[in-house]
Amino acid sequence: QVTLVESGGGGVQAVQAGGSLRLSCSASGQVNNIDRMGWYRRAPGKQRELVASVANGGTTNYAESVKGRFTISRDLREYTTFLQMDNLKPEDTAVYYCHAYWLGYDFWGRGTQVTVSS
Repeated sequence: QVTLVESGGGGVQAVQAGGSLRLSCSASGQVNNIDRMGWYRRAPGKQRELVASVANGGTTNYAESVKGRFTISRDLREYTTFLQMDNLKPEDTAVYYCHAYWLGYDFWGRGTQVTVSS
């Protein structure tokens, strides 16, 4: 089992368009078997979508809408993943969820509301 704790999890982070935010997520439990970690988001009225992920070998994957603006990184020693979000746009407004893929199972953080005002 894996537990994910997000910085500001369950809270709200607000920024103006063009600004930056950094999310972090720490994993605890049976972390040695985590294959990849990442971030998903769900905007109002939309389905949850992958934002970015990073595998153990360092391979990253990004949604087309965030390429060039968001950067995902991972500290394997601390089992922490970071999402640096730059040049934020109002359409980035959503609840962001930390995710870990562990032995075929998905684990989720509580979610952090990110609000970008124009």
